[in-house]
Amino acid sequence: MPTFNYSRAVPVRSEYDVIVAGSGPAGICAAVAAAREGAHVALIESAGAIGGNLTVGHVSPLLGSVAEGTMYDEIVKLLSGTTRDKAGVITRNGREMPLNPEEAKIKLTKFVADAGVDVFLCTTVADVIKDENRLRGLVLAGAPCGLFALHGNVIIDATGDGTVSALAGAEISIGRDGDGKVQPCTLEFMVNGVDESVAISAWGGSDPVKLPSGEEYRALCKRMCADGVLPSNVHIVRLHRTGTAGERSVNATQINDIDALDPAAKFDAEVELRRQIEICYDFLVKYVPGYENCYIKSSGTTLGVRETRRVKGDDTVTDEYVEQGLHSPDVIVHNAWFLIDIHNPAGGGQAEGFAQPAQPYDIPYGALLPVGIEGLLTAGRCISGSHRAHASYRVMAICMAMGEAAGVAAALASAGKTTPRALGAKPVQQRLLSLGAKLFD
Repeated sequence: MPTFNYSRAVPVRSEYDVIVAGSGPAGICAAVAAAREGAHVALIESAGAIGGNLTVGHVSPLLGSVAEGTMYDEIVKLLSGTTRDKAGVITRNGREMPLNPEEAKIKLTKFVADAGVDVFLCTTVADVIKDENRLRGLVLAGAPCGLFALHGNVIIDATGDGTVSALAGAEISIGRDGDGKVQPCTLEFMVNGVDESVAISAWGGSDPVKLPSGEEYRALCKRMCADGVLPSNVHIVRLHRTGTAGERSVNATQINDIDALDPAAKFDAEVELRRQIEICYDFLVKYVPGYENCYIKSSGTTLGVRETRRVKGDDTVTDEYVEQGLHSPDVIVHNAWFLIDIHNPAGGGQAEGFAQPAQPYDIPYGALLPVGIEGLLTAGRCISGSHRAHASYRVMAICMAMGEAAGVAAALASAGKTTPRALGAKPVQQRLLSLGAKLFD
């Protein structure tokens, strides 16, 4: 494509000990953890509210688990007050923790503000500031102020898309081996007005829940898909309880072969997925008992992206980690667990028939250290891992624990005037253990 050279003076607005890019579950925990260690912290968010998939993405319930004592426990306690059902339910997905995205915006905003974090909303990462292979800050595009820069001792890439890492020249992997295809994108929505006396909930395509007629709900969904009532790649319309009677969170819409790193392609996905919301809603009203009088209450205001870049690190969460439950002496998240949940990159349903079992595994510190780049940590779904492992660790509970570990590491490195790589795993482990996190059996 054509290029041109562009030169202008960019004002440096401030200097920070730690800069966190992305305020999803990983980024929020990273920023608060670093601030609690005494670091001067900036948090960068492209949307108009913090929380990522936890809020503007409308993802509910909160899924996944980690060993006790991490910031995940604190977030669950904080957000459990947003629903009447504070305990959630246990399914094949593990614990499903319901939450109210709108109340989560309120509580998480206060959570971050109380920690003393400086938050820059409606701000995207445009470029990085490097001194050879050492990251020194970010060039940011703020709406409506334009370009400005922040200098930082340590940067945490919690963008999900690995944006900072890619701009810094890190080694990147995308998609599965062979064809590079990634998991599909989704827009989640909520319906209200559900008749609880007859309405079912369904957590996935292997849920054998039956309708009042005796037919399995998953069989109905497959039949409606085959008959053209549902889109060809929507094999199951998941219906999660939200903790509020008469309400369900609907995870169903799906679009494949969209480059979620391309802003124009994201709008194409938005058009198709909002069309699918109407189709899935009509299916519920016409064919699912208890949903006859339901209505769409709300939906995500940002595309639900499961998979884009993975940043190659000093260590990698491999298939064997999640399949065999491997542990690491450099652990910074212990007993991470979720199913190997690969939404089919090339069609509907699951890539491997159903979500496959996983064993509780560790995430090593080296998976957060991009090869060849100093002063940078990753946290969340963009860490170093295989395509299959990513399908497990990408969920919010595990991302929160990763974020906390990255925040502690960044603060310690900044205070010690060193880099996260030179710091090493041991000081991070010691501090996490002193905070109550369980890292070893």
